[in-house]
Amino acid sequence: MQDLQKTLDLIIGYIKGVWVKKRYIMICSWLICPIGFFYVASQPDVYQSSARVYVDTRSVLAPMLRGLALQSNPQEEVSMMVRTLLTRPNLEIIARNSDLDITTTNEEQYENLITSLSRSIRLRRAGRENLYTISYRHRNPEMARTVVQETLDLFVEGTKGNNRKETDSANQFIDEQIDEYETRLLNAEQRLVNYKRKYNTLLPNQGSFYANYNTLSAQLEQTRLTIKETEQQIASLSKQVSASQTKTVDSAVRNFEGPSSFTTRYDNRIKNLEQTLDQLMLKYTELHPDVIETSNLLDSLNEARKQEIEEFIAADSGTATPEKVGSIANELTLEISRLQGQLASLRVRESNYATKVDDLKQKIDFVPQAEAERTALDRDYNITKRKYEGLLNRRESSELARKADVSTESVQFRILDAPRTPKNAAFPNRPLEYTSVLFVGFAAGLGLAFLISQLNPVLIKANQLTALTSYPVLGAVSHLNKKHILKVKRTRLLVFLLSSSIIVGMYAVLMAAEMMQINIYARLLS
Repeated sequence: MQDLQKTLDLIIGYIKGVWVKKRYIMICSWLICPIGFFYVASQPDVYQSSARVYVDTRSVLAPMLRGLALQSNPQEEVSMMVRTLLTRPNLEIIARNSDLDITTTNEEQYENLITSLSRSIRLRRAGRENLYTISYRHRNPEMARTVVQETLDLFVEGTKGNNRKETDSANQFIDEQIDEYETRLLNAEQRLVNYKRKYNTLLPNQGSFYANYNTLSAQLEQTRLTIKETEQQIASLSKQVSASQTKTVDSAVRNFEGPSSFTTRYDNRIKNLEQTLDQLMLKYTELHPDVIETSNLLDSLNEARKQEIEEFIAADSGTATPEKVGSIANELTLEISRLQGQLASLRVRESNYATKVDDLKQKIDFVPQAEAERTALDRDYNITKRKYEGLLNRRESSELARKADVSTESVQFRILDAPRTPKNAAFPNRPLEYTSVLFVGFAAGLGLAFLISQLNPVLIKANQLTALTSYPVLGAVSHLNKKHILKVKRTRLLVFLLSSSIIVGMYAVLMAAEMMQINIYARLLS
């Protein structure tokens, strides 16, 4: 309890010490409050205009055109525009469209204007995704609204314009590349034409050189084998003719080797029909008309061959008449003539094949170089053709995307709050600042009075002297002119109250003027 009493006595002592030094409160309040009130009142009104916009990046056509047309990411486009909106070129556009640039007279003022715009225009995300707020402060409320409107227009049109500019630039680049690759493709085709003209006699039109060389060599060997077979047949028939002319049974018996080795004029036709019948049987059944007709013809030829052999055997055995023997000899002679004609044709074919093979043998040393050149030309041509076709596809996709972008915007802007001309100033907050000045003025005076009271204390009670000197106070003598002292105290109190009332009155007048939206500073200047 005693500690609490001591604390209260100490606090009361501090308060009385500050009260004794209250003149410092008046000095500080008069030094701070009028100057502060004047400064706050002289600050110009700054008006703020703002707008809210929602960017809708959803598109109905996007899923439908996926894979058919080139599509950009609308979210990235909006993010890029947000990052580049307050760059110097855009700020210059805003200053020019809002007529702020005409307020400057030199380059330095213009630079200060651009710097001020970059600091004053604020673009920030308002909570949810793709919801943005644009705000700007200016002394002229109409100018504040104009700047916000121009910034909003630039934000909306800039996003669409950048997308179209990028599309136009891409289309222009693709067109240039298509023209370039078209020229390269024409040059590659011309090189192929020149190559074919140059090596027309060296390389075949179809297949490779070595494949044609092997084919011709095989055909030459087959022709030579056929020639040998034909010569053997002619020799055998010649022996049969000689045997029939001598009409010697012994010679006929020696020359005759049996029906299976006997050569007739029907042998080749029978062989060809048998091959034809084999092919037909692979495709059709025995009841097919072609199969039946071929079988009947083959049977008739076999019967004729058999009859010819029997006649020849009968002639050799002595049962044939001379007329029959002469007829058989004539038929054999005709067969020999036919085989000799066929042999001559085969020799011509052999000569042709041999000439071609020799010609290819002479060119075989140049083939690797020619084929390597052809491979390189084909590779360049195919690569250029693929690139050219790919660019054509890209141009078609880009054109489809451009038409889709024209018909329906991939990014849509919804103005939630359009910019308006503000009626009340956003800065300064004079009621708050007047109150702060008043508080600072009196708080500084109280602090100064307390500090001086501690540095130069004044004893109010006798027990304070005892606490300071540790000597007991035996008695107290009152002042003889007590009325004068009381008068001085009252005068000082009145002066303090009057001073404080004037300061508070000034504060009240200024607050009332703010409530009635009266600019005291402008009224005083006018």
